[in-house]
Amino acid sequence: MQQLCNRRILLGISGGIAAYKSAELVRFLKRAGADVRVVMTSGALEFITPLTLQALSGNPVHHALLDPEAEAGMGHIELAKWADLILIAPASANVIARLAQGMGNDLLTTVVLASEAKLCLAPAMNQAMWLDPITQSNLQRLKDAHGANLQVIGPAEGQQACGDVGPGRMLEPELIAQTIAEQFESGILAGVSVVITAGPTREAIDPVRYISNHSSGKMGYALAAAARDAGARVTVISGPVNILPPERVRVVPVSSALDMLQAAQSEQEHCQIFIAAAAVADYRPAQVAEQKVKKSTDELTLTLIKNPDIVATVAAQENAPFTVGFAAETQDVEHYARDKLNRKKLAMIIANDVSRNDIGFNSDDNAVSVFWPTGEARYEAMSKQQLARHLITLMADRYQEYLLNRTENTHA
Repeated sequence: MQQLCNRRILLGISGGIAAYKSAELVRFLKRAGADVRVVMTSGALEFITPLTLQALSGNPVHHALLDPEAEAGMGHIELAKWADLILIAPASANVIARLAQGMGNDLLTTVVLASEAKLCLAPAMNQAMWLDPITQSNLQRLKDAHGANLQVIGPAEGQQACGDVGPGRMLEPELIAQTIAEQFESGILAGVSVVITAGPTREAIDPVRYISNHSSGKMGYALAAAARDAGARVTVISGPVNILPPERVRVVPVSSALDMLQAAQSEQEHCQIFIAAAAVADYRPAQVAEQKVKKSTDELTLTLIKNPDIVATVAAQENAPFTVGFAAETQDVEHYARDKLNRKKLAMIIANDVSRNDIGFNSDDNAVSVFWPTGEARYEAMSKQQLARHLITLMADRYQEYLLNRTENTHA
């Protein structure tokens, strides 16, 4: 179910005893990497509590049509725009009938009317209600209206809570989750855990002064967005920047190089691809003054000590991830990049000439050369967002080759 990674699933729960299965359904969707929000009808509130679903989904549960906490009080519009897919499970005969008539008399039906997302229904009701010609007519009306944008999942046959035997049981949560996953295409990095460092680091001199650089974090954040769109689970370890992080990306804020190293080592256990796009300060003050250093002389002497090399440290670990470095150079770009690739034992390195005024630090564009042990690629100046997509595609190809070689070496 890797296709669910980073997908936004709106789960609608209507009134019925099968609502108890919805809690397990949330668990399956979350485990697959989906972001899940829940909308409950008034009938659903009689069978399962919002608190249970909030705890499992990690998001507030919605059930009021006019939500004073929502932007402009129109929560149904916000949720309709948020969802990649709307799943109603269980879908009762009542909610199917109201949807077929185009009614919007509660939050769930209003969200469906206001959304362009794909709609999936997992029916659950008494076998006689399911077989009733009106219920079947309502379903056909929905199919005619929504076409390929509607998917009916189930129901199953079997023993029902009322004692009847027949069609009408809601499918098991795992089967529903699998069917939902099949509604999405797999990205080239579906389910892969990617950690990206981005932005500058700040090395404190005293409580108000620090050493830093001109990195904006734009390239690292663009890579994060591209990796997310490719289906990866993305964590960004970010130095101080003035740009908003991409949506559906986890951000770990740090300040100094030592902070960034500690965060990288903490994330490494579950990391499969590590991209070191941050501009880490090479040196830090040997001593950090506890109080602001007063301007008392014409000269100030600082003793600097070398910071740890984060990307080399990650690449040197046993069972290291597929590690990608960056080389920001002002001269002999290819020579220095290839030296870093070999010396730091990287899988790939991305090099750019930061002496150019039209690319690099703080620019919206970039041009890079990419090197790996068996090849190279070059990309002329383009937007960092466009370049990031090219780089993620290239990394995904090289990563698959890396996995294949590692498997062959293991069995050799």
